[in-house]
Amino acid sequence: MHPDTRAVHITAPPVAGSTPLSVPLYQTSSFAFDDPHVLADSMTRPDGAYVYGRFGNPTVRALEQAVADLEGGAAALATSSGMGAINMLLHGLLRTGDHVVAQRSLYGGTYTVLRDLAERYGIETTYIDGHDAGELRSAIRPNTRLLYLETISNPTGHISDLPALSAVAREAGLLTIVDNTFASPVHCQPIAHGADIVVHSATKYLGGHTDVTGGVAVFAEEAHHRELWGHAVEFGAAADPFAAWLTIRGLHTLPLRMRAHEANAAVVAGRLAAHPAVSAVHWSGLADHPSHAIGAKFLSGFGATFSFDLAGGFEAGLALLGRVRLIRLAPSLGGTETLILHPASTSHRQLDGDELRAVGIGTGSIRISVGIEHPDDLVADLEQALA
Repeated sequence: MHPDTRAVHITAPPVAGSTPLSVPLYQTSSFAFDDPHVLADSMTRPDGAYVYGRFGNPTVRALEQAVADLEGGAAALATSSGMGAINMLLHGLLRTGDHVVAQRSLYGGTYTVLRDLAERYGIETTYIDGHDAGELRSAIRPNTRLLYLETISNPTGHISDLPALSAVAREAGLLTIVDNTFASPVHCQPIAHGADIVVHSATKYLGGHTDVTGGVAVFAEEAHHRELWGHAVEFGAAADPFAAWLTIRGLHTLPLRMRAHEANAAVVAGRLAAHPAVSAVHWSGLADHPSHAIGAKFLSGFGATFSFDLAGGFEAGLALLGRVRLIRLAPSLGGTETLILHPASTSHRQLDGDELRAVGIGTGSIRISVGIEHPDDLVADLEQALA
């Protein structure tokens, strides 16, 4: 079925004699048993009876199955945040002395985790541009364990050649992890292009209403899900049932929202690109973006979060943030409302000046997450702020 249909028809846990149309909220921390053997067995595997919130919950399971279905995966693990999912995966898969290859343009929090792994456990990371499969081949070492990519990078819209890179990774025996937050399953299903694990900050487009914090990791193979499930239980990053329930509600309208987000982004990016106060717009949907041609090969859309630079640099950027009226200055992205922020001091505050320049973020770069308001109102607000 088409993703539009699958997003609406999310399977609810069955009850005697009928099936609820909406997934019920199982707001409980524990489940009681009559048989101690069943309880003991259920604590050893992800497909056993529900035991305790860290091990699984019917509402959380419904979310996991829904996102796995949308991504074309075998199974999923829902977590308390996107960073919870990223930490669970990297700490669960990597060992002291392992090596990682990652694209250079990444979310700031991911940089922090990779840097911490290097300092604590000697797990080094080699960063590549991601446009050339030969660059990946040259970066692979005997101890390389995995390749880490973002479908559409935060916030410059950089797109790595996922099909080509994942093919090289598979030949070398590496796992490929792809953060698909910016594209969502509507615009890309990385598993279909060779990824082994897909990660989302469900706080963003999956939930879509700025009212939930969560994450999801989707596995192409059941074996990787089983391997990570035990680690996730002990890591303690399990999703809360109410957060999972809110995310399920958001999934129902995900395809509709993503189309509206991107249509608005095309209008806003085009108007910004033509404005004399703007020196550059980094939306990969624009034909002159360095990643546009690569993304067009395997994406059905370019998302709605991107960055732009002002001719006046840092001071002009800060002035813009203080002048917008409809658009809100706030962290996060992917909600129905348009948000704006300064990456160098917020989402990528962990990077120094040289690191920011290396990934294409200027001191005056502004990130915008385009919502589903009328695009004329968004353009009018930006133009009055730029004036």
